Amino acid sequence: MTDSELPVEAAADGITATYRETEDERLLTFASDSGTAAIAQNIEGYAMLKVRPTADGDELERYYGFDMALDHAAELLGRSPHDLPVPEAAADMGM
Repeated sequence: MTDSELPVEAAADGITATYRETEDERLLTFASDSGTAAIAQNIEGYAMLKVRPTADGDELERYYGFDMALDHAAELLGRSPHDLPVPEAAADMGM
């Protein structure tokens, strides 16, 4: 993706997901009335996924699989992982 195509957003059931890339990371953040959660991966896209309470927050846990990271992010929001909208650009996160 080019910088002009980012960030990418998706929304469903009161949750907004935003995918963007920084110099160091691919970052997927979720926001809802109940809180926030973030999933980060190195910019090369091959390292473990880090789950954080916010984009800049401290790492809570690392996962190899995107599904497990989504489960943890959903737990932070008090929702089901199936409720989380995932922008297409972020669908290939994980190992």
